[in-house]
Formats: sequence, structure tokens, C-alpha cells
Amino acid sequence: MRLQTLGWIAFLLLAGCSQQPEAGLGERIVTLPGGKRIVAEVMIRPEDMARGMMYRERMEPDRGMLFLHERPGRYPYWMHNVKIPLDIVWLDGSRRVVEISSNTPPCLERAESCKAYGGREVSAAVLELAGGEAAKLGIAEGAVLQF
Repeated sequence: MRLQTLGWIAFLLLAGCSQQPEAGLGERIVTLPGGKRIVAEVMIRPEDMARGMMYRERMEPDRGMLFLHERPGRYPYWMHNVKIPLDIVWLDGSRRVVEISSNTPPCLERAESCKAYGGREVSAAVLELAGGEAAKLGIAEGAVLQF
């Protein structure tokens, strides 16, 4: 019994050392150009999409938030009550990057004072990353992401 217990402990320790990110409930792995993978929270419900990154203090470099729209359309985003700069990446139905707003500034003012960004191109999904991460990760218009 003691040997079996030690075996399980070793397995759990090694499993925790995995280099590949794992997605939890409500998350997806997004594979970027060059093969790097990040974990993105998935937003589908309108109320979750409206809240997005509001009130959050940070986003880790290997994390993102993925908004999956019900149908393709033009979707401008805003930064009302978002506390950190974000890169906002619009993707078409083929998951090709069609538009990027880099280092989009936070807006902690009244809602009517906050500017809308993007939405000039038809998109089906939007990926938000910490400000400056899209360029670091090699995400540019025309790139195709997998999720």
C-alpha cells in the first residue's frame, strides 16, 4: 500500500510539471502562430460578454479571454471599467485575424465617455490579451489561430 501511495504522489508531482497549458471548465486552448498555446476564458452568454475584463486587475501573459459571437458581424468593443490595457484581436469565421487594437487604453470614466474600438471588419470571435502581448506572440492581421 505504501509503494502505491508513493507512486500516486510521484505521478501527481510529475503531472503538475507539464509544460503544456491545460484548459479548465469554461476555457479553451488557443494555438497561436508558431505553435505557442495559451489558455483563454470563453465568453458566450451576452451578460458575460458585456462584463468581459471589467474590474480585473491583471491578465497573465499566457492567458486570454475569447468572445464567441452567435453570428458573424461588426462588433466594436469598449474598455469601460477595464483597469488594464488590452490587445483586442478580431477573428473571422475561419479564425483569421482581421483587425487588431493594440494596447487599447482602459476607461474608468463614465460609460458615455468611453471610446469604442474596432468592429470595422466582420468577425465571429474576439480574443483579448494583456496589452502588448499580440505583437510579442506574433499575432498579426492575416494570421490564423486555432481553438
